Amino acid sequence: MDLAARLEQLEELIREAKSMPLSSSVLVNREEVFEMIAEMQESLPEEIKRARWIVRDREELLGKAREEGERIVEQAHEEQLRMARKEEIVARATTEADRVVSEGEERARVMRSEAEDYVDAKLAQFEISLRKILEASQASTKSLNRTLDQVEVGRERLRGPATAAEAEFARPREEGQLFDEEEER
Repeated sequence: MDLAARLEQLEELIREAKSMPLSSSVLVNREEVFEMIAEMQESLPEEIKRARWIVRDREELLGKAREEGERIVEQAHEEQLRMARKEEIVARATTEADRVVSEGEERARVMRSEAEDYVDAKLAQFEISLRKILEASQASTKSLNRTLDQVEVGRERLRGPATAAEAEFARPREEGQLFDEEEER
């Protein structure tokens, strides 16, 4: 399943979650949310594979353009030799061959330029898509952080008064934790 679909599922899960009485907080299954996030993280390499495919496609297009240009140049040189064998048209053969070579080189240059423009446009579209996915992911993460904070506050209210040390100890933390954004509080 692609990243955008997983983000929509996560949003739907939060939207349909059971509301806490007298608050805007909701209850969500932490394991289900973490599983969805893990699946989204796993789908990112697929997007990277697509970028590599586009780059490889660009290289193939450039290679074909280069081969076509070389073939055209080779044909022009062969034509030049054929025409040069005939003494009466040596001058005309040279001029024509030079024109064909120039035309072939120009055609190869144009093809190469068009291939690079095409690949650049595809990479730009891909970059825009990745940025949208990243923004959606960040927005979902912030929303989840707010929801989890609200759930935690609601749970603390339900448990009754506790010392600050107990509340801090009860909050789960791991190094590099995805939802640890205390700087924003």
